[in-house]
Amino acid sequence: MSEKIVQLNEDVIKGQVKELVRGSVEETLNGLLEAEAEKLTQAARYERNEQRQGYRSGHYSRNLTTTSGDVTLHVPRLKGVSFETAIIERYRRRESSVEEALIEMYLAGVSVRRVEDITEALWGSKVSPSTISELNKKAYVHIEDWRNRPLQGGRYPYVYVDGIYLRRNWGGEFENVAILVAIAVNEDGYREVLGAAEGMKEDKASWVSFFQWLRSRGLDGVKLIVGDKCLGMLEAVGEVFPEAKYQRCTVHFYRNVFSVTPRSKVKLVAKMLKAIHAQESKKAAREKAKAVVEELRSMKLKEAAKMVQSMSRVGRCIDNGPMEGFWGILKSEMYYLRKFTDEQELISAIEKYIQFYNTKRYQKRLRCMTPMEFHAAA
Repeated sequence: MSEKIVQLNEDVIKGQVKELVRGSVEETLNGLLEAEAEKLTQAARYERNEQRQGYRSGHYSRNLTTTSGDVTLHVPRLKGVSFETAIIERYRRRESSVEEALIEMYLAGVSVRRVEDITEALWGSKVSPSTISELNKKAYVHIEDWRNRPLQGGRYPYVYVDGIYLRRNWGGEFENVAILVAIAVNEDGYREVLGAAEGMKEDKASWVSFFQWLRSRGLDGVKLIVGDKCLGMLEAVGEVFPEAKYQRCTVHFYRNVFSVTPRSKVKLVAKMLKAIHAQESKKAAREKAKAVVEELRSMKLKEAAKMVQSMSRVGRCIDNGPMEGFWGILKSEMYYLRKFTDEQELISAIEKYIQFYNTKRYQKRLRCMTPMEFHAAA
């Protein structure tokens, strides 16, 4: 005797539950709209009394996309009273959470087609490309307003700057874009993101333009600028902020040391470096740095020892600056524009770029000559 097996159609059940929730949301919102209309007119529908402030004139329908699905709102029409609902903003068709999610997805590089699929899966309806475009226009307006806002936090004695590279989806292709970023601490001790500029390189001209843009917006009172050892940035600091001092970022310094340290010894070396910066005076820090250099040499970490020694030498904060500057140019003009499949291909590309840089790349600061031509003319 065969037993009957009861099977549940989960899709049907989910659909029914979803429709139940959507219907409940629709009913609740329309009930709230009616309650608001009654409060404004001081009378229920068809009710006549002396306190009545306005009259009903039917209603009009508006669609609203919620996280529970599309609902139809019956918005009351009133005569003699302006009906501005606190529940649904006038002419607004979507929940703010939905709009924010759409904007975040697009800015994160999700394609329009993918956004359509995601919205259909989450909210039961597709969002048209034109809607996404309009939402992004709104976002970009706010972004530009924020980027170009006047800096009104008073004086900013401490400024932290860095250049980062992000991947951007442009016309269906991904490319690496340099972004210069500045964060500052004002005299009250509050941190503030001053600004970010896209599409620049980490050369002197880009940093000068970036710093001048910050000054034009109100950046003042700078005493200390913290950053990496990019030569272009160091030269720009001296030109735009001659009264400010420069300090190398310890995070960048640590990363440089770790790059030439075996993974098994990174934690130990990190403790040694932190001990240098934990000293209470400049003299004590230099003495500790000398001891760390000797200890690194005894551990056969010669490259790491050289970096620490360079950092601790008096008046030599840009020992490695020219090489850092060249490496930044090489990355932006060659490395980030290609994909490499093996080590030998990368080495060959670097060697070819060095040859190009020395013999064919004209530079304004070298009187429009190549490095080799400038060296020969000197």
